[in-house]
Amino acid sequence: MHETTDVKTMTAGLEVGITRSALNQGMAKLLPLHREVVDGLPGGGSQEVRVLFATLLPGDVTPHHTHRFPVTVYVTEGVFTLELEGREPVHIKAGDVFVEPPHVSMTGRNLQPVTPARMVLFYVCKPDSPFADPVGG
Repeated sequence: MHETTDVKTMTAGLEVGITRSALNQGMAKLLPLHREVVDGLPGGGSQEVRVLFATLLPGDVTPHHTHRFPVTVYVTEGVFTLELEGREPVHIKAGDVFVEPPHVSMTGRNLQPVTPARMVLFYVCKPDSPFADPVGG
């Protein structure tokens, strides 16, 4: 079933996108590109397909968080540094794709001094699931 959603509803549950900026820039700007509840994906029942556009300005950092479902990241500009618990940081450059695993504590950073990190995020989840869950600490 194809269903369109207004922007206010689309951005509900995306508050974890707020960042702390080393340069007092503010936050990661998330622009939902698409949300659609679909049937027939693996796992049965209904799932929601989401596509977001995110921008981290130089020095921006996301809060520590986890995702309930894998999130595919496609970087369109700059370098997005992803710090996953128990692993070395991953530097995802423009043109690269990385799949963030579910249930792993992580934070994302833009360590570049001038260039924004811009990326498209794609994931499939249960309808109305939050984008991410905050991790204390």
